Amino acid sequence: MTTTRRRWPLTLALVAITAMACAAPDAGSDPASDSGATAAPGRTVEVTMTDLAFSPASITVADGETVRVRFTNDGELPHDAFVGDAAAQDAHGAEMAEAGGGHGGHGGHGTDGDDAGDAVTVDPGETGELLVTGTASGELLIGCHQPGHYEAGMVMQVASG
Repeated sequence: MTTTRRRWPLTLALVAITAMACAAPDAGSDPASDSGATAAPGRTVEVTMTDLAFSPASITVADGETVRVRFTNDGELPHDAFVGDAAAQDAHGAEMAEAGGGHGGHGGHGTDGDDAGDAVTVDPGETGELLVTGTASGELLIGCHQPGHYEAGMVMQVASG
């Protein structure tokens, strides 16, 4: 004679535990304190890159606001966009010069929006995107560090608003 064991209580307990584990936040992760987390952009700002200029020459981003900046390269040369204050722009420019005279061949940046976050290189006729979060100081700049471009004035102000 075969006996059948009732496994329902055990099965229900396992299902309940699994459901609670899936619904519970990760105890070791606090999304608010995750330095890699960026707020979803509330709007998109269109910027045109021409040879040695950004248009518009400045954008306004409120303190704490995150915007998607979409760059379209209407110029004849590759351009890039690096986000940072004046000191970061200087350091980035020096780093790129030290790495071989700038970004020829896209050294240092991803192309067409594939970069990790603060810079992108955009080929002629292409587009690329960056997320930019406004600061209370309003000291952010977006600069192109292709050889000679930043020095020729290819920089835009990110004003706080």
